[in-house]
Amino acid sequence: MEHKRQRAFTFIELILIVSMVGILLSIAVPRLKFDILGQYKADAVARKIVTDLRRTRSLAIFNAATNNQGFELQLLGSPVCTGYKIVNRSTSATVDNFTIDASIRVTSSSGSAVKFGPLGNVLSGSSSQLSVSGANRTFTISIVSATGAVKCVKS
Repeated sequence: MEHKRQRAFTFIELILIVSMVGILLSIAVPRLKFDILGQYKADAVARKIVTDLRRTRSLAIFNAATNNQGFELQLLGSPVCTGYKIVNRSTSATVDNFTIDASIRVTSSSGSAVKFGPLGNVLSGSSSQLSVSGANRTFTISIVSATGAVKCVKS
């Protein structure tokens, strides 16, 4: 009878392979760009704020017949903005809210709310510019006072 010799890895061979993989990973991991995730988060938050500003303006125009006070987007938290909510100015009811990721910084040029009147214009005392930044990426959101138009620029 012939005995077939079974082959297997020895313990030393396994240790060498694991060591080589560890060395390769220690070289490769620092070169990965994990900050790209933060940049995507900043981009997503900036787009969400722009969308909700436009939504707030649309609500003010759409409900103008029954609501002469308008709607506003209120920034929450001070000095660091932790989120915001959309509020009906006539009833003080919250329409929607959003929590901002802690790694993203949102600041306002003045005031803590953007208030839209029934004609879609920005009311006095409102913030006209917001800044969203995270992971070396900054967005500037501007609101035109006369028309309420919202514009976002990556800087």
